[in-house]
Amino acid sequence: MPVTRRNRKSEEEKPPISTIDLDKIKELIKLMEDHELTAFELEDAGFKVRLEKGGSQEQVAAPIAAPEPASEKIVAEDTEQITSPMVGTFYKSPSPDADAFIKVGDAVDEGTIVCIIEAMKVMNQIKAEKSGVIQRILVDDASPVEFGQGLFVIA
Repeated sequence: MPVTRRNRKSEEEKPPISTIDLDKIKELIKLMEDHELTAFELEDAGFKVRLEKGGSQEQVAAPIAAPEPASEKIVAEDTEQITSPMVGTFYKSPSPDADAFIKVGDAVDEGTIVCIIEAMKVMNQIKAEKSGVIQRILVDDASPVEFGQGLFVIA
């Protein structure tokens, strides 16, 4: 019976598979955070890793809301703001053809729904955290809002 020999030379010439450990990747992420980098790329011994914070989405500046006409303001001395608990899109009504949840001058109780903020395709009902009267609406309908941004002035 003939003996078949393997070609060991071709197996030996293959470059070793390069590995990078998880701790090294964690160090790179920490480095990015410490230096506020949005992207980082490293190539080492044939291994290439690219880290990108926030994906490749373009950042768009939010439009600045125009001041409301004086007729829509009620002056009060002791006011607070109802702020956005998340980043998303502000909606003043449950649907485009529905009335707004609240208007300037409306009295609200703690727990009253004042608006909706859409975040990641989820509609989140935002409720008043205290009772009072809505003095001003600080953002336009369908506008992007940031975490902590004022939505309403309440007294």
